[in-house]
Amino acid sequence: MDNSVAWRWRGFSRQVNPTRWRRLALALLCSGATALLALAVGTLPLSPWAVLQALAGQGDPGQVFIVSQLRLPRLLLAGLIGAALAVSGLVLQAIIRNPLASPELLGLSSGASASAVFYLGTLAGSWGLAYLPAAAMLGAGAAALAIYALAFAQGVSPLRLVLMGVGVSAMLGAATTFMLVFSPLATTLSAYVWLAGSVYGADWAAVRGLAGWLLALWLVLALLARQVRVQQLDGALALGLGAPLQRLRAALLAVSVALAGAAIAAGGAMAFVGLIAPHIARRLLPAGFAGQALMAGLVGANLVMLADLAGRTLFMPLDLPAGIFVAVFGAPYFLYLLIKQRA
Repeated sequence: MDNSVAWRWRGFSRQVNPTRWRRLALALLCSGATALLALAVGTLPLSPWAVLQALAGQGDPGQVFIVSQLRLPRLLLAGLIGAALAVSGLVLQAIIRNPLASPELLGLSSGASASAVFYLGTLAGSWGLAYLPAAAMLGAGAAALAIYALAFAQGVSPLRLVLMGVGVSAMLGAATTFMLVFSPLATTLSAYVWLAGSVYGADWAAVRGLAGWLLALWLVLALLARQVRVQQLDGALALGLGAPLQRLRAALLAVSVALAGAAIAAGGAMAFVGLIAPHIARRLLPAGFAGQALMAGLVGANLVMLADLAGRTLFMPLDLPAGIFVAVFGAPYFLYLLIKQRA
């Protein structure tokens, strides 16, 4: 039975579902528990109380430094990257009306990877690594523009976007491999770490930069959220209802590209987050795009935070990229989705 409650204030009305908010609150509590675990576990284990004291700036100065300057920026950056990739995947799946759509399918990850490897092999020696995120974001944006231009024929259909995305992604993947083969060994090793996806060495500057960018994008997405349901209808029916289908599709695609590009630029190409987090979110919240976006962001954040925790602690003193553990979980889930789609 639907237990939704209507809330009205002047000309604004909203239907509130208590069950949906309880599930979001539970997901938020799980995120807090994950964060507390990640801050407590490491080479120097800390108790939850010691972590809370360190967050308040109290207690042992060494513990305060470890928590506030080493573990907390890395944790927050991992959470922001996971949330951005998850929401990007949710938007793409809504545009294309295909539950298997993801930033990897449309070539965004391949574009960012090719651009980053090119930068590492040609410009990093003179410019340093400070501009690597900008290069990755430009690569993702260029790939998205190329796919949109190639798929445009009196408008853009979801099927053409997928087909062009697969083709451009394959070409960019081949270009990345070609550049890695002819790059120096040091460049190749750095590129492979970045391609796997890692938040090693995260600092507060990276966290603030990504958080500000994502906040602006999520505000734009909030303005477009009410139109997503109409966009998911058949094209002729959506046009019959008066929806600006092509402009809406282009705006949503731009938001998705910007979210994925910013996340990949900050942490590398972490596969499967934008694919599996939206699925889990839809299972927890079957209806309502705004609620699904919040839930997908929380699921994606937890996924990357747990993956980074595993990479940091399971094989100490080695510090493995978080993307490896995301793939360990994501690949079997992707196979499950394929089998389910076939059935």
